[in-house]
Amino acid sequence: MTDENRSNRLGAYISISIFVIFATVLSVIPYYAIVKFNPASIYIGALMWTPAIAAFLALKITGRTISSMPWRWGKTRYPLSAYLTPILYVSIAYGFGWALGFGDIVNGETVLNWARELGLEGKATIIILIVMIFLLGTIGFLTAAVTIFGEEIGWRGFLILELRKVLPFGAATIICGLVWSLWHWPIVLYYGGGEFIIQMTTFTITLVNMSVIMAYFTFKSQSIWPAVIFHAAHNTYIQSVVNPITTRNEQTSLWLDEFGIMLPIITTLFALYFWLAAKKEGL
Repeated sequence: MTDENRSNRLGAYISISIFVIFATVLSVIPYYAIVKFNPASIYIGALMWTPAIAAFLALKITGRTISSMPWRWGKTRYPLSAYLTPILYVSIAYGFGWALGFGDIVNGETVLNWARELGLEGKATIIILIVMIFLLGTIGFLTAAVTIFGEEIGWRGFLILELRKVLPFGAATIICGLVWSLWHWPIVLYYGGGEFIIQMTTFTITLVNMSVIMAYFTFKSQSIWPAVIFHAAHNTYIQSVVNPITTRNEQTSLWLDEFGIMLPIITTLFALYFWLAAKKEGL
């Protein structure tokens, strides 16, 4: 290893350490506010921008500029694929869940509420679903992307790139996913309300799998935008579409939902596909 390589690796380790320290410290204040004050949604938005601030501080301390981050849009096929991929795996996970009786489609109460919101009372269920899902997948998606942008500046715009300087693709994506998951743990514990071990395990596996997929899109496109789009589509489709339209039973929380068993099973298969693709393509 040359002196230059040693210096670059040392610089990456320093950058990673600075980022992790700042991301941890800066998150304490919004986490405290989320627990103590209402409405919590205001402080969740602030929390999701702490990784971006940590990344900017790490860049400043190490003598780099914000413009050095991967802001370019790149080829459109990567953002488009990043939007469709989470919709596909969430649809598969929930489709299997509904077929196996872990819930059912469609929740009549949700349809009635959506009909009132849209002014479509009395219209066919399929019309209401199409209109609302379209709106959630566009306007709702863009709204989610605003706060998610702050997260992805930190995780995929900075951390994964620094980790890749010192680790192979697989190890870098797993570590990034674990750090990303641990950063979420306090809010998951506060809002989860389910079986602790199952909840933390399924959530962590899902985020590690997502980390692998998003890293693939990040390195292929050399851009942060596919990760932002992927993350926003994942959150929107789960939280605003498939969870609300699911008629729940006693098995729904265990198998479906954001912390259910079905999602990490399906995302593991997707992550394996993208991991092998990354290996084949030399990422």
